[in-house]
Amino acid sequence: MDLSRDFIKAKRPCTDGFRWFLRTHQNGGNYQALLDALVRDGRINDACWLLDQFGPTDAVLRVDSLDAEAIVFAGTIEVRGGIEAGALIRSGRDLVAGGGIRCDGDIVVGADLRSDGGVRCDGRLDVSGDARVAWGIEVEAALSCGGDLRAEWDLRCKGAMRVDGNIHVGRELIAGAGMRCGKSLFVGGDIACLGDLKAGNGIQAGAGIACNGHLEAGWGIRARDDIRALGAIKAGESLYSGAELQAGEGYGIYAGLIVQLEAWEASARVCARTPPARLMSGWWAGPQPC
Repeated sequence: MDLSRDFIKAKRPCTDGFRWFLRTHQNGGNYQALLDALVRDGRINDACWLLDQFGPTDAVLRVDSLDAEAIVFAGTIEVRGGIEAGALIRSGRDLVAGGGIRCDGDIVVGADLRSDGGVRCDGRLDVSGDARVAWGIEVEAALSCGGDLRAEWDLRCKGAMRVDGNIHVGRELIAGAGMRCGKSLFVGGDIACLGDLKAGNGIQAGAGIACNGHLEAGWGIRARDDIRALGAIKAGESLYSGAELQAGEGYGIYAGLIVQLEAWEASARVCARTPPARLMSGWWAGPQPC
């Protein structure tokens, strides 16, 4: 796709960016070639603006490895090995790597993210579609995912986390701020969240759950070890803890919020090693194997 001077001017670019365009591409230019030229000249924000204005393409970049200060590609990026970048990795569509992905800044993916290694992002990680990572994910800032997210090892995010689909983590999950999961959250080990933790469906942990805010699930919550929160604990259905179940001082524990009273014994069960303080709703069933 070729972009003319009038076509770009109609998008009302900034004065400095338009002057750059007139100085370097006064007769217009190919869309991706313009993105590449902007990145080469260190105008990364302008390249992102251009991609925001004209959107993704069906182009595919296939290389053995990729190492650059910044990467802005309007289509799909497929790398047989690993990807290393400084300021930014941004793709209009999929980002696929046969190895790991490392970026000192942001990673922004217009569709799906796939990595046969790990993903390390020192900025924010923003994936519009699904994210599937064979190893672990480490994010220094915020993480957002518009589909399902799966990491076979650990998931560590220091900023806020939002995933619209399901989350599956093979080992442990550590969230340094609030966390929202649109569907179900499954973690093979511990879950630690330094803010509120909310899942639209269920939450299951192979070890314990520790939450520094409110803990809430639309369906049930199950953990092999302790379930502890500094705020309230709310479950639409049952609550199962293989050890202790504890809400914050002054807060209650609520089970069966979407279950009729007559069905509490079957579908709003509360199980823990000892009866929890301030159990406000649900059917206390005593210790049960998780």
